[in-house]
Amino acid sequence: MTHFSRKMAAFFALTKPRVIELLLITTVPVMILAQRGIPNLWLVLGTLIGGALSAGSANSFNSIIDTDIDKIMGRTQKRPLVTGELTKRAAIIFATAIGIISVLWLGLLVNWLSAALALGAELFYIFIYTLLLKRRTPQNIVWGGAAGAVPVLIGFSAVTNSLSWSSLVLFLMIFLWTPPHYWPLSMKYKDDYEAAGVPMLPVVSDPISVGKQIVWYSYAFVLSTFVLISVAPMGWIYTITAVATGLWFIIESHILLSQAKKDSVTNPMRLFHISITYLTILFIAIGVDPIFFFSIS
Repeated sequence: MTHFSRKMAAFFALTKPRVIELLLITTVPVMILAQRGIPNLWLVLGTLIGGALSAGSANSFNSIIDTDIDKIMGRTQKRPLVTGELTKRAAIIFATAIGIISVLWLGLLVNWLSAALALGAELFYIFIYTLLLKRRTPQNIVWGGAAGAVPVLIGFSAVTNSLSWSSLVLFLMIFLWTPPHYWPLSMKYKDDYEAAGVPMLPVVSDPISVGKQIVWYSYAFVLSTFVLISVAPMGWIYTITAVATGLWFIIESHILLSQAKKDSVTNPMRLFHISITYLTILFIAIGVDPIFFFSIS
């Protein structure tokens, strides 16, 4: 690999592309729901590019701020600022540049409401979550999840240039999904977070308490998915999917709690991966449902 290729790969890695991928999975189905059919494909592409740039900027600033933490944690020791592949100055210039481009891109090619939402999410993630909450409270991921829930608002507003109760329920869904998604990962890497001085919930609470909170948030999330049925409204494809996958997720969260009570949590990442699959299936149903019912109406 050439020097230029390595640098480009390092800048790409700085944006945490796997996180961006998860955010974008929720955006397209929401745009279909807002349109009640297939939206303009150029609008979809423009929204995805702008959203990816905005999320990439926020993630890059997160990596810059948390370099000291990333040096300690085993799963983050290969990030480009830790290995020295990128300098802090280069990373700041890159993160700032793509952040500015994302706002202009969304504002000029989508609409200014979507641009404002993207900017607000980025600033919230950098200043509220990363700088204020992450190292100070075990509820960090709860409130930090608000930034990760904004892409559904961006997707909805990209189509309608407005927000509605449907978009706010979608926001609530992602907000409530984040804790039971992320806390199992925090359980897996509890020792790393403790060594880095980050008070993730599994660091400051016993496994049973963490398991109970995961179960509570799982119920809250599943209930929020049912609210969308009447607010959107949704048809039978989404309804059946929401009930079936919601039941599956609740059962799996109870299994984790049961293991915690027996002091035998050996694979908390099982629920972490299931949560991603669950969300993906659910949002596919959000996208398919209006296409099906629009075509037969």
